[in-house]
Amino acid sequence: MNGTESPFRRGLRDGIPIALGYFAVAFSLGIIASSAGLNAVEGFIGSLFTRASAGEYGGYSSIAVQASIMEVVLICIIANLRYLLMGAALTQKFHPDTPQWKRLLAACCITDEVFGISIAYKGYLAPSYTYGAMLVSGVMWAVGTASGIIAGGSLPVNIVSALSVSLYGMFIAIIIPPSRKNHKILAAVAVSFLLSWLCATLPYVSDMNSTTRIIILTILISAAMACIKPVSHNNSDHIQSR
Repeated sequence: MNGTESPFRRGLRDGIPIALGYFAVAFSLGIIASSAGLNAVEGFIGSLFTRASAGEYGGYSSIAVQASIMEVVLICIIANLRYLLMGAALTQKFHPDTPQWKRLLAACCITDEVFGISIAYKGYLAPSYTYGAMLVSGVMWAVGTASGIIAGGSLPVNIVSALSVSLYGMFIAIIIPPSRKNHKILAAVAVSFLLSWLCATLPYVSDMNSTTRIIILTILISAAMACIKPVSHNNSDHIQSR
């Protein structure tokens, strides 16, 4: 990487693989949105400002059954509550002097994948890095939804959904390098995999909403790791990036 490359340009570059995966996932969402009666412009705007597969799926499904606006909003909020936890975690990555408005704007840019590459950013996180990653990936997500609506179901949903496997590959690429360098991170990843599987299979717990399970597990695992290995603000890897 060019040492003079700005954080924003780096975010744009790192966001390209995410954008390609987003297009495939959003395309299948666009087919669902089309069945709910949305046109391409409505789908583009909705995806541009929502950027969440579970939230949009719930929203489009609710629109299809003519749910009220409040019901649609509540479904999207509940499905996306995990982003509150991601936003809280991301605050530890900013330089203490980072303005509040930049923090808030970065929080609005969070998706699962953008959070992943942002939290893995070496040193203090430059907010412009997150802006760049979201700019390219968020627009492609919206374009994918609009394209799916235009296609109107001409492709089988299972074929389009199969393309989303690339997103899992990106998640693996995010967690493997730090896990190899730090055994505590590796232990946290392994425990999270095990507990996620158990919660998805055990009686009663498996009946819970998947988003609720994710939130509970995130709080428990992150709280435990915060006690075991708290973040040091004197870490020499932290550099000022604003």
